[in-house]
Amino acid sequence: MFTCRQLLQLGLITALLTGCSTAQDGPAHAAGSSASQAGIPAAPDASVPRIRIGPPPGEGSASTIGSEGGAVPADEQRSAVAASDGRMRADVQAFIQQLAGERGLPASQLTGALADARYSPTVARLIAPAPGRKVSRSWMTYRARVVEPKRIGWGVEFWQDNADTLNQAAQRFGVPPAIIVGIIGVETLYGRNMGNFRVLDALSTLAFDYPDPSKPERAQMFQSQLADFLTLVLQGKLDLQTQGSYAGAIGMPQFMPGSIMNYAIDGDGSGHIDLTNNPRDAILSVANFLVQHGWERGRPVFAPVALPPDAGRLVDGGLAPTRTWPQLQAAGATLNPNGIPVADNGWQQGMLGVIDLPEESAGTAEYRTGTVNFFALTQYNHSYFYATSVADLGAAIQARMAAVAARSAQLNTPVDR
Repeated sequence: MFTCRQLLQLGLITALLTGCSTAQDGPAHAAGSSASQAGIPAAPDASVPRIRIGPPPGEGSASTIGSEGGAVPADEQRSAVAASDGRMRADVQAFIQQLAGERGLPASQLTGALADARYSPTVARLIAPAPGRKVSRSWMTYRARVVEPKRIGWGVEFWQDNADTLNQAAQRFGVPPAIIVGIIGVETLYGRNMGNFRVLDALSTLAFDYPDPSKPERAQMFQSQLADFLTLVLQGKLDLQTQGSYAGAIGMPQFMPGSIMNYAIDGDGSGHIDLTNNPRDAILSVANFLVQHGWERGRPVFAPVALPPDAGRLVDGGLAPTRTWPQLQAAGATLNPNGIPVADNGWQQGMLGVIDLPEESAGTAEYRTGTVNFFALTQYNHSYFYATSVADLGAAIQARMAAVAARSAQLNTPVDR
């Protein structure tokens, strides 16, 4: 599993470093949270539609591209799977035999695919624990770098360009457009920053040479994701040269291979799932992921609740709501008359959780009351900061959309003479 400090979303690694929440010390990169943590997951159903993500064969090898788009340094050309004598490492051979046996895949083809994997010290450096002093977490810093004018403007454009698909996702899954647009905006700036590391190299580096030997469970998780990636490749559903983030996440929604296998959707019925180039597939896949992780139609992300002054004692730091509305009322919570009204008070019958958004340097925190839908967002990325910023970005984009619509209506209103 990832920790928030270890795996910030691609494109936000420096900008958000001071804002990562650690109350949720689990995977920070969601859409990979579907990976099996015990051994290698079973092979997907053969009826899953063909998945083709990344550049088609023959349009250039991603292995020649570095983190800044230039040539890969010489130290990134060494094999990720070969021993000093040039033979395949024993642990890699064991991985191949296990994967071949459990999923019925040809060992020779797995060997051939992995033989091309290159170790990336850049990947190892980016995912390694940050050296030196602990960086104080700051919710306001994190939020300001996510909910910002350029991202809001791009979000409006993305919403306008994909309004029909977003509305269909809302009708089919019950996930509002603002949430889907918020996620894709936080993850990849609406496809502007999807990563240019070759997924094979990133996953092989982290599966067999994870930079923190004290956490073997992390290496096991990346081995599971590598197993999923190779399975998709050998089934002809994914290209071996696919590019993604330094952690192996792919496409506009930054799905890990396990999430592609389990939650990605062929939104246009083309027979292919393309999360990189097809917004319709990406939008519907995000909505499906959230529903499969507990999203409930008609519920807000945050309940309109005024918490007591000592709200910190109500925070348990978990990734699931554990309190009822009567329990929160008994602890001093009330309905917030100044809060954003919600159309449905059904949240009062559901489980709730108080979350903290700290300013560690000041010793303060903002507290909110999350519904089941907030905690569904934390399954995409195990960070309170992340889930809250998705909701806030989506709300800011929705407000801008409403303002644009209002101005347009005003301009088109006939003037009485």
